[in-house]
Amino acid sequence: MTMRSFPSPLVQLVSVVATIVAASSGCREHDAPEKQPPDPGVQVARPTVREVVDYAYFTGRIEAPESVKVQSRVTGYLDTVDFEPGAVVKANQRLFLVDPRPYRAALDRANGQVQLAEAKLKLAVADYARALEIAKTPGAISQQDVDKYAAAKGEAEAAVAAAKANSESARLNVEFTRIIAPVDGVVGRNLLTIGNLVKQDQTLLTTVVSQDPMYAYFDIDEHTLLRIERLIQQSKVDRRDEERGFLVELGLSDEGNRYPHQGRVDFINNQIDPTTGTIQARGTFSNPVLNFKNYRLLTPGMFVRIRLPIGEPHDALLVPQEAIGTDQGKKYLMVVNEQDVVEYRPVTLGAQQADGLQVVLPEKMVRSTDGLRPVDAGTPPDAKTVDSIDSKDRVITSGLQRVRPGMRVMPRETAAPVDGKSQTPDPGSPSP
Repeated sequence: MTMRSFPSPLVQLVSVVATIVAASSGCREHDAPEKQPPDPGVQVARPTVREVVDYAYFTGRIEAPESVKVQSRVTGYLDTVDFEPGAVVKANQRLFLVDPRPYRAALDRANGQVQLAEAKLKLAVADYARALEIAKTPGAISQQDVDKYAAAKGEAEAAVAAAKANSESARLNVEFTRIIAPVDGVVGRNLLTIGNLVKQDQTLLTTVVSQDPMYAYFDIDEHTLLRIERLIQQSKVDRRDEERGFLVELGLSDEGNRYPHQGRVDFINNQIDPTTGTIQARGTFSNPVLNFKNYRLLTPGMFVRIRLPIGEPHDALLVPQEAIGTDQGKKYLMVVNEQDVVEYRPVTLGAQQADGLQVVLPEKMVRSTDGLRPVDAGTPPDAKTVDSIDSKDRVITSGLQRVRPGMRVMPRETAAPVDGKSQTPDPGSPSP
């Protein structure tokens, strides 16, 4: 007879305990509710409504209306330097003197030639007069001899004219030894010192630039140019501005987002550069003296920021730039509706403002069972449309990357943007 083997009491106890544990664990897993991830928190703000002006922004460079490279018109050795580098000079003020002695000697020689030619002319005139008197007696002098005296008189007159021209050239050379400031302005440093050889029309001695007003050159893109021309065509631009020059504003590198200097556009080039698609324009700005040392703010060669107002002031919706998303080149905002659910709202961007806010233009949308959707080719012509964004909407300003349409969120509203920055409420204050 075969004997049956039974588990030991210890093995039976372990098996029972394992069964009880498995059963209780299964019950807990079945009875415990599934944990849901918490709704993400986002900051929202309502769009700002205010009157704005559309601007086009450019980078420009300051140039002086008059900038002259001072060179000598004669060759010689530098005799004197008659100015302080960086000083303010007036037109016709002497800056340098080239040794004038060789040119004065040449002038004296030329004046002597004038006197010699005049003496010969006096003799030729007298000979011709006597020949005419003698010719009154028939047969006393031949016509050929009379013609010779007339020709000698004409030759002497020409010699006088040539001698006077040589004398004037020599006089100009003496005058050119005085190198003068051609315009009012500020003179640079002297590039040569006394005793150096100066070559005619080759040696650069210094520069003189005018100070007030100043030009700012900048390049306008073709799209902006067409927009301005359309406004002129539609009579949305004051004709007086067209005649006296469009208003333009200038800001320096240390002036942040401010454009405190105003001027007028007084020049637009006659053709668009085909390589860049831009046309050059110029604004004129005043450059007054800052203090008694004649310091001025605008300096030739300085890079500046240019802001060109386009159109008349108008009311617009503005949101912080960080609230704007991009999807395949299209711009959009994420809005939290009354049920705290995120909605996608397409917009068109307007002009960027100096305080960091961005003008947004609403697009037309229609309501459907799934919420708002953009108007497309399949939308019925009589469908009722609404703007994609208005001043009452709650726009997500932070955490944009963590949300998607249809998601429920915990919005925390911030105060109206001030200078492009949303003001976060005190953490202890209740959320709206």
